[in-house]
Formats: sequence, C-alpha cells, structure tokens
Amino acid sequence: GLTEKTIATYCNYAARLLDMVTAADESVQWDRLDASRVNVYVAERGRPHGVVTRSHIVSAVRSLLRWALSTGRMDQDITAGILTPAGTKRSIPKGVDAGQVAALLAACDPATVLGARDRALVLILVRLGLRAGEAAGLMLDDIDWASGQVKVTGKGREHVLPLPVDVGAALEAWLRLRPPTVDRAVFVRIRAPRQMMTVSGLSGIIARLSALAGLDPIYAHRLRHTAAMDVLAAGGTLTEAKELLGHAHTITTMTYAKVDLASLRELVVPFGQVPR
Repeated sequence: GLTEKTIATYCNYAARLLDMVTAADESVQWDRLDASRVNVYVAERGRPHGVVTRSHIVSAVRSLLRWALSTGRMDQDITAGILTPAGTKRSIPKGVDAGQVAALLAACDPATVLGARDRALVLILVRLGLRAGEAAGLMLDDIDWASGQVKVTGKGREHVLPLPVDVGAALEAWLRLRPPTVDRAVFVRIRAPRQMMTVSGLSGIIARLSALAGLDPIYAHRLRHTAAMDVLAAGGTLTEAKELLGHAHTITTMTYAKVDLASLRELVVPFGQVPR
C-alpha cells in the first residue's frame, strides 16, 4: 500500500546502511550489523532532519533488518535495540481556534495577487482539511464548478469533496488575478518561475501569515487538524471526518476522538460513583 515515492525513500535509507557493511567485492557482510552500528547510522543519518524523517529512517532500517532475518541473512533479531527518535510518540492533534483563523485571513489582502492566493490557500486548508501536498498538487481541472465539487489526490488515493461557497469564492478571486502560466496547478508562484508550488513553500506561506498576524508559528498541517476538529465540534461523526480527510483507515481518524471534548465529558464518571 505504499506509494512509489515512499518505497524509493525507504530503499535509499536502507541502501546507505548496507554501504557500511559492503566489502570490496560488493558482498554484504550481514554479520557486521549489530544494534550499536545501526544506531550510529540512524543517529548520523537523522541528525539534519526533523522528527518525521527520523521516524521514516528508523522504519526503513527496521524493515530491512526484519527482511534479513526472515530470509536467513541474519541469525538474530536486533530491531528491539534500535533507537526510537525523540518526539515520535503519538500526541493529541493540535488545531487553531476561530480567532487564529480570522487573524490569518486578516493578514491576507484580497485586493493583491499575493493576498488573494494566500486567502484561498488558508480557506481550502482549514475548510476542506487538505494536506499540504494535496493543495500543492491541486489542478485547475480538479475543480468542477458546475457541480460544486473538487477532486483531491494524495497518498495514492483520490476522493471528491463538496466545494463550500466561501472556498469557491476565494478560489475564483485568486484565479481571476492568477499570473499567466502554462502550469495547470491552482496554486503557483507569484514570481518567476511561475509554476506549481512545493509542499514546503506552501506550508511556508501559512508560517509567514502567522508571523504577520502576531501568532506563534503555524504550519499547513495544523489547519488540516482544525478541519477535522471542526467536524466533530459541530456534532459530526468520525466517519464524516474520515471522509473529509481522505483517510484510508478509520483507526487513523480515531486520534481526533481525543479532542472531541463534548463527547468525552459525557463519559466522565462523577467522583465516587461506579461506572455502569
């Protein structure tokens, strides 16, 4: 179920580890791989990166070691001794409140090309819960204006979402000012080269707007969390949040149950009483 990009990334991390135990005749000396050597590689390889990438490195290395054990290349399982990156423990999703969203929108001047683009971006992230990569990869042909729908592609899957009126109006305002370009991406760079924005560039827009609004740094994924949390706050179900976010498995969406405080309060048993 992994995408080709993920597979290529995992293979790259695994190959760099094997370089450390490859002899001059290009044979892999599996017996030289122990927990200590692997942890040195994991630490060095992950040093320049953030928590998510470090976690991917560890996952790739552990997958390689499990495969080597199952195929007889190694005679013992050393995965239990591999370090876990700090900060990878699953935490409660953190969104932004209505006041912060309003501040982000207020930092956009819709009368300018830059402001119109940034406003449309904020609204599509916070209302439709798109990933930064999904917003960056959104194409003009993905918007069905006649039926009021937008096709979202990400994580190797496609799903169709309704286009809210405010999001549609913001997109229209941006597209009317959008600089001429042969690129069919909805969100493009204002300056040359006028082409599809990168994921980091798109998330950087949200960070810049949060700074202009006088807020602590906010990145694109927090707006995605906000969209899911708004569904639950309005009385929606986890299934509805799952459909909005485009999750393949319900278990992924269940983490948002932790922040559905209204429902959780109903489960609290008063002190001194026995749960029924």
